Amino acid sequence: MSTKKTILFSLFILLVGVIVTVVIFSTEPTAERGGATKKTAMLVDVIEAEKGTYSPRIRAMGAVEPSKDIILSPRVGGEILRRTEAFTPGGHVRKGELLLQIDPADYRNVLQQRKSDLRQAVADLNIEMGRQNVAQKDYQLLDENLSQEQEELILRKPQLNAARSGVEAARAAASQAELDLQRTTIEAPFDAQILSRNVNMGSQVARGDNLGRLVGVETYWVEATVPLSKLRWLEFPKDQTSKGSPVRVRNRSAWQPGEYRQGYLYKLVGSLENQTRMARVLVSVSDPLGYEKQNQDVPALMIGSYVEANIRAREIPGVIRLNRGYVRDNETVWVMEDKKLHIRDVEIVFRDDQYAYIQQGLNEGEKIVTTNLSTVVEGAPLRTESDSTGVGGQPSDSLSQQNENE
Repeated sequence: MSTKKTILFSLFILLVGVIVTVVIFSTEPTAERGGATKKTAMLVDVIEAEKGTYSPRIRAMGAVEPSKDIILSPRVGGEILRRTEAFTPGGHVRKGELLLQIDPADYRNVLQQRKSDLRQAVADLNIEMGRQNVAQKDYQLLDENLSQEQEELILRKPQLNAARSGVEAARAAASQAELDLQRTTIEAPFDAQILSRNVNMGSQVARGDNLGRLVGVETYWVEATVPLSKLRWLEFPKDQTSKGSPVRVRNRSAWQPGEYRQGYLYKLVGSLENQTRMARVLVSVSDPLGYEKQNQDVPALMIGSYVEANIRAREIPGVIRLNRGYVRDNETVWVMEDKKLHIRDVEIVFRDDQYAYIQQGLNEGEKIVTTNLSTVVEGAPLRTESDSTGVGGQPSDSLSQQNENE
């Protein structure tokens, strides 16, 4: 047999085999389950929508900084003769408390000299005033008409003005010397904590030297950042006597769960944060170190620490509050109505870390589907756990899914 006939015969046999196989599979009987059940609805959990008035919280992060922070510098120079024990890092001082004493001896001598100069100037003025009286009498005896300039010279008015100026200059010099003497005593300008100290007894200091760093303990600030879109929900004080929105300050990494410090919004900083481009706000916390009796059991704020600020926003009336996880893609909510799934478009007026506050799209009392569904189709049948239980504890679906052949 030639090669060509062999190939044709093989193709014929293969074609016959394919045809036989197709016929066999197409005529195979289909297995059917007796008593087929009806298609069941998806089992879901639901909650009822409740309308109310809520005060959401805006969570912001920020760093703690002092509201008063100064570098202590002397206004006169000299040797440090005295230093109080409170003037040491970590020390707490009250306003007006002595911190350092510069040697006052030189300044006492200068003050004494300036007072002596003042007395001499006053004496010179009194002498000149006596001469003024004599000149006045002599001028009256002349009985002549002179120009104003000649009259002033005869009456010694330039000499009198010079004497008065000498008294004023001497009095100012004496006052300055007294101020310099007072400035040899360096006191705390406000209630403060000492962060650093750069001098000790025997140190020689000059005007403007860095003696140490002090921060006020009455108030600390937390500089936090919030999105620009949420500024309209915040309240800032309108004057010195009012307070802004309440704020709870927490340090999750260092404090015990549930511990917080109460603060208030103080100011809106007039510039954005460079990297995040969010608004910067200042939160004021009074008695941050817990020196006052009512704050002795609360944790202290540490300068430079990174904390969480939960700001209470303005009240939002007449909204439905839902867990953010129940808001689906494209700002929709799944609602169970007449045991069917309905996808609702909603208008969310505000979001915080936990909740979404819905103004339109939902009605009070409607059933919100909280279960995550794999198949989401408008009108899909739904059921709840209460719908699934029939009489005697038997599933109601089973009652409707009896074998149809019975």
